[in-house]
Amino acid sequence: MNVFEAIIASLTSPVFYKLMLMSATPLIFAALGGVFSEVTGVTNIALEGIMKLGAFTAVVFTFYTGNPWIGLAGALIAGVLFSWLHAYVSIRWSADQIVSATALILIATGLTAFLMEPIFGHSGQTDFVAKIPKVKFEAIQNVPFIGEIFDEMSIFVYLAFIAVALSWFLIYKTPLGLRMRAVGENPKAADTLGVNVFGIRYFGVLMSGLLAAFGGAYLSIGELGQFQENMPSGKGFIALAAMILGNWNPVGAMWAALLFGASDALNIQLQSILDIPPEMKALLNLLPFLVTIIVVSGFVGKTRPPAADGIPYEKE
Repeated sequence: MNVFEAIIASLTSPVFYKLMLMSATPLIFAALGGVFSEVTGVTNIALEGIMKLGAFTAVVFTFYTGNPWIGLAGALIAGVLFSWLHAYVSIRWSADQIVSATALILIATGLTAFLMEPIFGHSGQTDFVAKIPKVKFEAIQNVPFIGEIFDEMSIFVYLAFIAVALSWFLIYKTPLGLRMRAVGENPKAADTLGVNVFGIRYFGVLMSGLLAAFGGAYLSIGELGQFQENMPSGKGFIALAAMILGNWNPVGAMWAALLFGASDALNIQLQSILDIPPEMKALLNLLPFLVTIIVVSGFVGKTRPPAADGIPYEKE
């Protein structure tokens, strides 16, 4: 089978679409987090670090309690607290948001590596823990093609798409969402109208921490059942690309995440179908990142961030 035939076989297989949804799920959560933060005017490139901390904390709490739901709750709390650090220094003290977010990534990387040894007795990866149970719908199980895609799918997948709908409704159909967009476009005018600019920006950043931690928890206790030091393997940065490609819109970010998820799924499928040497497999592993670079490069100048994104606001 040549490469073209392998691609066609992949695209016509339900396994491809199942893998696409699984690969896109953490990207959707993290991209939504980026939307919440940046639509209120705070740049947050720390999604990678928040995902890493969320994935690690979920495993730690599950390891000690034996309950993955408690692990998920622990991850979400950790994500909110960690993102609060970024909010505090960038909103309260008008610190450089890129520097602050980069520091969070470094802290998350160092902290998880440091705690691995005292908690689990070894480095590299944690012990296996209980995972969040998968969902199985009997009604669609016997439906051709569709049933194979959604057979025993992680509940995180469904929650990701629910989060997209709720995020879009909140941002575009509620008074809070109107205030968020106003603060992201013109915080001075919003402040003049009585909007609490700092409060809205805190809300946006804390929501980004919550959602990014959700994506990190999916990687550890949603699918794998353990934490590995290389998590989330650049997915936080790909999520940022999905946010940009989606024009800072929850629905657009979802479609972009699905595109990147499809490239990852194609990589997995091709490696399983084709008999290729190890060095070629390493090149195929770069496919999601190459797609990210190519797609984002093609949309440079065609998307517009919120006017005040990344600009600290100092109340007069």
